[in-house]
Amino acid sequence: MDQSPNSRRQFVKNTAAGLGLLTLPSLLNAQGNIGAAKKKIVCVGGHPDDPESGCGGTLARLAAQGHDVTIIYLTTGEAGIPGTANDEAARIRKQEAINACKILNTKPIFAGQIDGATIADNAALKHLHTLIADEKPDVVFTHWPVDSHKDHQVASLLTMQTWVRSSNKFTLYFFEVCTGEQTMIFMPTDYVDISDTQEQKKKAVYCHTSQDPPGIYACGHASMEDFRGREAGVRAAEGFVRMTGKGMGMIAL
Repeated sequence: MDQSPNSRRQFVKNTAAGLGLLTLPSLLNAQGNIGAAKKKIVCVGGHPDDPESGCGGTLARLAAQGHDVTIIYLTTGEAGIPGTANDEAARIRKQEAINACKILNTKPIFAGQIDGATIADNAALKHLHTLIADEKPDVVFTHWPVDSHKDHQVASLLTMQTWVRSSNKFTLYFFEVCTGEQTMIFMPTDYVDISDTQEQKKKAVYCHTSQDPPGIYACGHASMEDFRGREAGVRAAEGFVRMTGKGMGMIAL
């Protein structure tokens, strides 16, 4: 039996298509089709650098494919620079996020919560719901809820509750960050091949100079990209859990 990477990759794609597991058909069918419908993608992360490290390769691929991609940062990373006042840290990290979004060709939005003191109450839910609804997304990415960082949990919970309450349903995916130390018990249902956008993702992560980018990758992101790639039969991949899906699918962007 042929076990080459190409045959494994095609097996995953064919299996996913046959089971009807790909819930982004407009994106998949748009590949290479001139005039295909542009879709709206939103990613909600706890802090600047979370969306970039968790699914930056996927966001870059979607943007390159012509879709509108917005990153909503729940906080501006106020507590993320030791020895620096919150206002100054927020200014630094906001600019880093803006620089990263330029590399990924995405639009940044800052939700205004405070790093380390995020809140998941009705007012916070209403605010994030409004921010997401204003974007009219077809697909939303956010943190996996089983995570050691409270801000990641809050971002995930508010996004999930927005999904529950949304009159215009979007497809919801969860991404992983620093798996084993932050994201826990994460078993992907879907994969995106980021072989062609891996370096673009890394450049975006490295915009966050205040956060020690080599340390971000040392937290396991390089090995995650390699391991998810091995699972999907490609050189590098990002893994996702789909909120309403079953089984395994390959998002062949």
